[in-house]
Amino acid sequence: MIAVMDFQKKYGNEIVLDGVNFVLEKGKTLCVTGASGSGKSTLLRLLAGWESPDAGDFRIAGKSMLHIPPSQRKVVYLSQEPLLFPHLSVAKNLSYGLEIRRLPGKVVRERVGELAQRLGLDTQLHKMPDQLSGGQKQRVSFGRSLIIEPEIFLLDEPFASLDHQTREEMQVLFGELRLTFSMTTIFVTHDIKEALMTADQLATLKGGKLTVFDQVQDFLASPESGARKELDFWTRIQQLQQHEPQQ
Repeated sequence: MIAVMDFQKKYGNEIVLDGVNFVLEKGKTLCVTGASGSGKSTLLRLLAGWESPDAGDFRIAGKSMLHIPPSQRKVVYLSQEPLLFPHLSVAKNLSYGLEIRRLPGKVVRERVGELAQRLGLDTQLHKMPDQLSGGQKQRVSFGRSLIIEPEIFLLDEPFASLDHQTREEMQVLFGELRLTFSMTTIFVTHDIKEALMTADQLATLKGGKLTVFDQVQDFLASPESGARKELDFWTRIQQLQQHEPQQ
């Protein structure tokens, strides 16, 4: 479905991506972890067509996307800010992509209604964005993207600004949506737990190099992923709790 071959990108003398390669099957999710500034967002911007690589190729179903305008790539980019239209209701935000494609009104209403129910927004359709919680805004943002049936979702830490409970709820919802809609997704996150919860494939980006792991065990064992350090931390916490004196 997706093939990225020898992507290279630098800004001035700084090499951000240095020969990035991966293949992702349709309906699968690749989670890319890495420290801030490691080039994760740059990778997504290149795939979205907002910037051009210095070298390499990006193909969907064998067709190069490098000279395809962003609006024609059937790729959507979602970040931690939902970026809804503030002057439009939830229903109008959801239907926007269908209306500009001039679909019949009946079809638009049916699709919006079905999707809103699946997203738990069926009682919120009349509200404006400033009347919604952070989690509800992200649900609308997901819905607005899903309804136009893109080929690829690019998610740039979409839940990072949410509180802990809402973030967990959105992680679960994403898991359900990606299975229901066979979403092909590249999900950028610095949260190891989130990556393990949401990914079919796991990768780390460091020093411009992308390392893709064939097995979860390989990701957990790799010093580059940071997963072992996090697991050790929670193991120590559990041990401390077990040795706390009984009240």
